Amino acid sequence: MHLRTLRETRGWSQQALADYADVAKLTVQRIEHAKGAPTLDVLVSLARALQLPLRELVDFAEATVA
Repeated sequence: MHLRTLRETRGWSQQALADYADVAKLTVQRIEHAKGAPTLDVLVSLARALQLPLRELVDFAEATVA
């Protein structure tokens, strides 16, 4: 599942997700547009904000880099 889909199903803007995860909005934008691989710290923050297992976001990140 894509980060954008995960975010939108919650009705969150990119800024809201960035705020909940304590990351920059630009970071969320880059991940959603597959402009580089996110760091583990960012994935952990996003997983916490989205209340998802980290593995789900790691699988997503691996798929976008491949």
